[in-house]
Amino acid sequence: MAIKQIGFIGLGLIGGSIVKTTKRIHPDIRIIALSGRQSTITQAYQEGLIENETNASIEDFADCDYIFLCTPVQQNLIYMKQLKDIMKKDCILTDVGSVKGDIHRAIEEFGMESCFIGGHPMAGSEKTGLSNATPYLLENAYYIITPTSTVNSKRVDEFRDFVASLGAIPMILDYNSHDAATAAISHLPHVIASALVNLVEKSDDQNETMKTIAAGGFKDITRIASSSPVMWEEICLTNKEQLLHMIDSYQNGLTDIREKIENSKGTDIRSFFQNAKDYRDSLAVAPKSSIRTVFELYCDLIDEAGGIATIATILASNNLSIKNIGIIHNREFEDGVLKIEMYDQPSYDKTITLLRKYHYTVYER
Repeated sequence: MAIKQIGFIGLGLIGGSIVKTTKRIHPDIRIIALSGRQSTITQAYQEGLIENETNASIEDFADCDYIFLCTPVQQNLIYMKQLKDIMKKDCILTDVGSVKGDIHRAIEEFGMESCFIGGHPMAGSEKTGLSNATPYLLENAYYIITPTSTVNSKRVDEFRDFVASLGAIPMILDYNSHDAATAAISHLPHVIASALVNLVEKSDDQNETMKTIAAGGFKDITRIASSSPVMWEEICLTNKEQLLHMIDSYQNGLTDIREKIENSKGTDIRSFFQNAKDYRDSLAVAPKSSIRTVFELYCDLIDEAGGIATIATILASNNLSIKNIGIIHNREFEDGVLKIEMYDQPSYDKTITLLRKYHYTVYER
């Protein structure tokens, strides 16, 4: 089926990134959108991402081939009811939520199984909103597809092909299997990261010593604690049973390693870390063809007046713009004292070449 028009309800980080990616790869596809804020619609229209200058109405989605629900789950359910009698016969409704059980059960309740294919792009950021959406967020990211049992298999294949055309890696799963997997590899880590941040805040002294010396390891493992609290409240409540099971298993694991440490079981402690290291090292590494999303490099810098200014001058004189630059005060898990972030891959590559030409020691991220 030739895709002529796609509708988006919600233009946040994920919805906005799918829109930007679609426009980059399929510029002839018409896109319309509905958002909770007219300012978001105005921004998307001015950037040439959507056709409608003012907020779309539900009736405007009647001619869409695909409709993406990109709002929180409870809002999606409201829109589903409104779309049921509006959608054309061969339209496919999909979503981008990280929990699939609730929406699949609602689809069954509404009698919309023949037109629904659930979706979950395994990509994102602690940042939110259309302004942080990018046309490459989906590149080489897994995109989980959870079709209902009654949707036409040909339509599933077509949707899978469309997802693949956006640069993502489609994977078809049963929605229960999806929710169990994401509880372990996504939802539990967010709970752990936030719990660790809260622990450090409560344990710190009046001089904020822990906060001051927090190194790369702590910042890396807790980065996701900066994600939207509203979104994670909803995820915890919609995937409650699966998440509680994983929290219980994690607590059992902590109790086990605590007992080993308390009783000075050196060999068992080493085995605990060795097993974790071996499994972590076995995780698939993104292929070299993957498009980098963060363009960071680290550089050794002599402690002298004007050191940073010299580097900035070298880059500026070669028309290279720095996105972010800063001194790493605690380098426990970082190479180089100066962290430099560039805007894109060509700038990143050229910066490394230039700094090495001027005999700086550069560490690539």
